[in-house]
Parts: sequence; C-alpha cells; structure tokens
Amino acid sequence: MRLEGKVALISGGARGMGAEEALLFAREGAKVVIADVLDEGRDIAAQIGGGQAVFARLDVTNDGDWQRAVSLAEEVYKRLDILVNNAGVSAVGGIEDTTEEEWDRVMSVNAKGVFLGTKYAIPAMQRAGGGSIINISSQLGIVAMSESSPQYIASKGAVRLLTKSTAIQYAADGIRCNSVHPGPIVTPMTNFRRSDPAVRELMTSRIPLGRYGEAIDVAYGVLYLASDEASFVTGSELVIDGGWVAQ
Repeated sequence: MRLEGKVALISGGARGMGAEEALLFAREGAKVVIADVLDEGRDIAAQIGGGQAVFARLDVTNDGDWQRAVSLAEEVYKRLDILVNNAGVSAVGGIEDTTEEEWDRVMSVNAKGVFLGTKYAIPAMQRAGGGSIINISSQLGIVAMSESSPQYIASKGAVRLLTKSTAIQYAADGIRCNSVHPGPIVTPMTNFRRSDPAVRELMTSRIPLGRYGEAIDVAYGVLYLASDEASFVTGSELVIDGGWVAQ
C-alpha cells in the first residue's frame, strides 16, 4: 500500500476528482478527511468505512473552517501528512462581461482557498515531521484559451505559482508542494458545458488523445505526488491533459 500510515485531507472531496482521490487514497492505506461544503462527502466517508474516513464541513474561503478541518485530522488520526487542495469552481465569459463580484467569487475559492489550506496544514505537517501538499490547478493555469473566463485562468495561474513559493519556503521542513494540471475531465462540474455538443467538440478537438479525461486519471497522478515515491519532487507541475499544452 502506497499510503500506509498516512493521513490525508482532501478539499472538495464530496464528488468528482476529490471523491475519486479519497477512494483511491483509502484503497492505498491512507486515513482520509473528506472536506466539503456538500454533505455528499458523508456518503463518501461511509463508503470508505472502517474508521478510515471522516467528513468535515469545509468552505474553503473560511479561515475558521480550515482550522477546524486540520484540527479534526489531528484529533481523530493524530497527524496530517497530505493535503490535496482540490476544491474549485469554474466560470465563463470575457473580461468585459465579468463583474467584480464574479471575479472575487472565483478567485476566493480557487486561489484564496488554496492559500488558507496551505497556511493551516503546514504547522500540522511540521509537527508530523514533513508532508506533501498537492494543489489542483488546470492546464489553463499554464496556457489560456479564449473560451474560458479571465478569473478562472488567473486563479489557476495563481495556484501554480503559490505552489512553487510553498515548495521553496518549506523544503527544509520536509514539506513538498506540487501542482497538478488536468485538462478537460468528466466530472459533475463539467457536466453543464459538456452537454453542449459544440463545446464538447471544441474541447476534444484540442486534446491530441481525442477524449475527455476521467477523474481516476487525475487521482493516480495525485497519488504519486502524495506518496514517498515522489520524495524528490517538489515545486513541479504534473500535467494530465491528454496532450493539450504540448501543442
């Protein structure tokens, strides 16, 4: 088991990529704190069962929620080794169409949420003697596209560089930090746009492998970065996008 003896906190763990990561981590021996604003996370914890998972209600934009989630991990499982900053929201529209409120909403969840999770996980990881932080960015944190929104792209770019800053600042503490950059993935968050045949055709036309990815494709990459197999990997970007940014 690749995560035997480790404790992980996964934000946005109720569904989509976060749920897939939680289930895979549990199969690989980890204890998992499934953190989400959605109560569906309780179902994922129950599915794992065996005292191996617990649910924490987490609004990633809320400082107090993060403190409570990290404290729960230490109270129940006595340590925190892995943080997956997975929670995120999407958006559409051009710069001129974007309101200040919409900009703030996306930046708050996608960028501030990662900052807060990192801030409160680090002391727990220091107490544990090290750890691994995996931040879920996007292929659009590396390149842009006109059909996405400025706030989504900006937020995912922020995650990419916050990752590098974290990696440099906390390497001496044995804390690694890496970002994952998925391309279009089949998840509940992408259902609405994928249901539009024109959008689906556009997106798949930009993927050399010719298909949307599956949540498990991303989860296996996150598993690698969480595990000791990646002990010499920090400040890096793992792109899981079917070849999108290679063009």
